[in-house]
Amino acid sequence: MTKIILMAAVFAFSTLAQAGDPAAGREKAKVCAACHGEGGVGVSAMQDFPKLAGQQNDYLVRALKDYQLGVRKNPVMAAQAANLKAADIADLAAWFSSQQALAVK
Repeated sequence: MTKIILMAAVFAFSTLAQAGDPAAGREKAKVCAACHGEGGVGVSAMQDFPKLAGQQNDYLVRALKDYQLGVRKNPVMAAQAANLKAADIADLAAWFSSQQALAVK
């Protein structure tokens, strides 16, 4: 029973430690707006660049880490993600996941 409580506490703490700051993410996301639009809602009706607004936090974290590791292949995103620290990724994911996704028309 003690092991379960300890594991739950570790999990809860690690989840809190990973939580990003949406306000900090908003500042860091300014460079992202050129391709993904202000707030991640897209730049045009064309699907040239994915909309980030409203995506799940863990999906965004995984995607950025995958670009860093080369799991996802895109030279522009690999370069953008290369120097991001874990806190930067958490902040960006917190910002974009907190945004309202727009319906596709």
